[in-house]
Amino acid sequence: MRYSAIFILGLMIAQTACTQTSHNSNSEKMDTSELKVKKTEEEWKQALTPAQFNILRMKGTERAFTGKYYNFFGKGEYHCAACGSKLFNSDTKFESGCGWPSFYEQDKDANVKLHKDSSFGMVRTEVTCGTCGSHLGHVFDDGPAPTGKRYCINSESIKFVEKTDSTIKK
Repeated sequence: MRYSAIFILGLMIAQTACTQTSHNSNSEKMDTSELKVKKTEEEWKQALTPAQFNILRMKGTERAFTGKYYNFFGKGEYHCAACGSKLFNSDTKFESGCGWPSFYEQDKDANVKLHKDSSFGMVRTEVTCGTCGSHLGHVFDDGPAPTGKRYCINSESIKFVEKTDSTIKK
């Protein structure tokens, strides 16, 4: 019984650490002038699934331990689900125990932007796609070496592209 209560408490803490339920006014306003992909919110709504739109455009989140990539460790790259830009490499993915896909660094060719987020009485760093401005998740300073970072990313905000013999750089 005691361990069950501790486990449930741990899940609740993990959920709030990465959770953001809707667009809020406490995040720094993003400079959209540098974005390469610009669409109206109606265009995004037509292009994305309702879950993707909620996360990518409304800054929502998926529940912990429910995303298709949180416990997935295939070899390849992770791209933005909205615009296709490269974000993370599978070699930097690790099991953080938080319930979301976690990476210790972005891909060297990635176009990832970081923004201050002070919603829900916390100060966090929001991760967005630098190409289209979509919300991906948050980054924390409790990850493994060599960076000490934990990019906590929603599965709905990324798309896995498998690495095949023809796509491996030589």
